[in-house]
Amino acid sequence: MVHRPSLATDALRARRDARTQRLLANRNVSAALQSVAAVVGRPVCIADGAEVGRLGDLVARWEGDSSPLVTGLVVKVGRRLSFVSVDEVVELSNAAIRLSSARFDLRDFERRPGEVLLNGDVIDHQLVDVDGIRVVRASDLYVARVGGRVRLVGVDVSFRSLLRRLGPAARRDRVATQGIIDWAAIQPFGAGNGRVPLRRTNQELARLHPSQLADLLEELGRTERQELLEVLEPESAADALEEMEPEKLDKLLRELPASRAASLVADMEPDEAVDALRLLTAEDRDEVLGAMAPAASAALRRLLRFPALTAGGLMTTRVVTVRPGETVATVRERLRAAHEHRADIDCVVIVDDDGRLVDDITMFELFTADLDTSVSALAAPPWPFTVAVDTDLPELVDRVIRTRGTSVIVVDEAGRPVGRILVDDVIDALVTDGGQARSRRHG
Repeated sequence: MVHRPSLATDALRARRDARTQRLLANRNVSAALQSVAAVVGRPVCIADGAEVGRLGDLVARWEGDSSPLVTGLVVKVGRRLSFVSVDEVVELSNAAIRLSSARFDLRDFERRPGEVLLNGDVIDHQLVDVDGIRVVRASDLYVARVGGRVRLVGVDVSFRSLLRRLGPAARRDRVATQGIIDWAAIQPFGAGNGRVPLRRTNQELARLHPSQLADLLEELGRTERQELLEVLEPESAADALEEMEPEKLDKLLRELPASRAASLVADMEPDEAVDALRLLTAEDRDEVLGAMAPAASAALRRLLRFPALTAGGLMTTRVVTVRPGETVATVRERLRAAHEHRADIDCVVIVDDDGRLVDDITMFELFTADLDTSVSALAAPPWPFTVAVDTDLPELVDRVIRTRGTSVIVVDEAGRPVGRILVDDVIDALVTDGGQARSRRHG
């Protein structure tokens, strides 16, 4: 799905372009750029020019490194695949691949933990351009000698590069720098027979907005999508799922083991979790709920009993309640503890000793009040609008229009708050009820 880029997205892409320009502006690196696709299959020779085999692949290792080290070559010697340390390589170019000697291990190559075959594992596989916030496919990779070590420094994602690879050898020798992205902006995934390790220290992913992560999850293939979920913090993964389109979220949840789907859904906001569960078949829903902690499962089952387009079906149970005698300072501390739910909390609700609704206080009122002020002193008209759990969508819309607020409080028969409905959830319900795709909440 195509979304209009935000200013933040444009800034990230500009940073990626600047990074690439810095990479290419380094004359030593730019002059030393070597296409991986162009050297695979070329003859491997020793110092006197005698051919000992052909290059099968390049081996790299990295653990959070923005420019992974190339540690060796896989050389086809007859029917064998042998490993040659990069320290034995005198020249690696389109013109020649030369070794310092013919002494190398003739035993069959065996991949060691953490090793990646650049041609076999990365080229033609999906990657995430974190700065550009897009899923790309590697048409080619570029290595260069930097500081005396051969490193993976760039990836080419252009269609031109793909055509170059499929063309004659003379065309494959050309380096088209227009499509190169600095490898530091790339998040790789597992592929082929090897496992390309996710950079778990990659802070770029943590800075992305949930809607941007949702876009990536929707574009990635099944394996890559699950790996991205694994590397995200639980809170970030749940937020991203809340932003996904319903049909894509349904597919994602069904392809996950029930225990993993349960963990993700349990971390979502209650109203979003219920929406996600409603997408599943009754059998799949029971399996996911059965894999949850009993308390979380029971809470979601209660919400699922309400029809989807009623107040009970739309509300979130994430309500911050306070007593009249509490001070503003105390309430602020409680809100700090709930900071991960800040997008779903627009006010705090004052209740009496029996738990009945007294008033609600906006974040602005709490921010401007003195710290030692009791919340009871802030209670004043206009009083909050309330609805019952069985209120239908048309009446909800009417209440929202009349209140012109950001949320409506849902109360039980005794007047105790049991949930809140955010205005954007009402809008989402209207769009869904009209037979259209659900809108992104925070995009």
